[in-house]
Amino acid sequence: MLTVAIEQGIARLTLNRPQVGNAFNAELIAELQQQFERLADDDSVRVLVLAGEGKHFCAGADLNWMKQQKDGSQQENQADALALAQMLKALYEFPKPTIAMVQGAAFGGALGLICACDMAVASSDARFCLSEVKLGLSPATISPYVLAAMGPRQARRYWLTAELISAQQAQQLQLVHEVVAKDDLNDQVQQWCQALLANGPQAMAATKHLIQQQGSELNDALLYSTSDLIARLRVGDEGQEGLTAFLQKRSPSWQVTPDKESAPAEQPTPVEEHKA
Repeated sequence: MLTVAIEQGIARLTLNRPQVGNAFNAELIAELQQQFERLADDDSVRVLVLAGEGKHFCAGADLNWMKQQKDGSQQENQADALALAQMLKALYEFPKPTIAMVQGAAFGGALGLICACDMAVASSDARFCLSEVKLGLSPATISPYVLAAMGPRQARRYWLTAELISAQQAQQLQLVHEVVAKDDLNDQVQQWCQALLANGPQAMAATKHLIQQQGSELNDALLYSTSDLIARLRVGDEGQEGLTAFLQKRSPSWQVTPDKESAPAEQPTPVEEHKA
């Protein structure tokens, strides 16, 4: 589910579930948490690069996994959601510079991974979407990181409409720092890595901490409240209807279909099976 390679001070973590667009489930979340903790203590690692195997960076949460949560208890659902929140916090507070390398789809929870990183570069064909409300859910656990990146005004639009965001729009919204041709992704990442490797590791760790101190505090109460929200929504009637409708490739019961003449053109979805 996750491959790890360390070379010349650069650790590359690659999400490796290409058959489902690198969508994450409980096992992948646990593996990411474990690797963040291990690499944080590895003095040979100076920079962390997060990537996705295959066509897509990450399609968000595995919807089949999320739908199964209905059979779990409230405590089990809360624990699963809290594990995701804690994994994102571990990435955000990782003491070394972090880079997200994005291609293809980056939907739902993938935006949490991207915005929890210090830097992000996307290929020009990458597409982004905060798609949770389409499924009767909310971008709860990723909200501290995405909100800090794009700001509340833009969040009101893109979190509520769940519209697709192009790579160029993502750069304007400050979700990513650079947009390059797909073939140039590695070159851009290497350029950043070389700049980072030239800097003092302790100074960079202190500077990251300085920036975090002046931002929104990620305390236990915030992690609990956001994970509790998504845990409740995904087992509720609307969340289950949204997940079921998506997996069955039909419209959810609440959707109002406009007249054909006034309806906007349907937007393509790059990962049909697993996006959230």
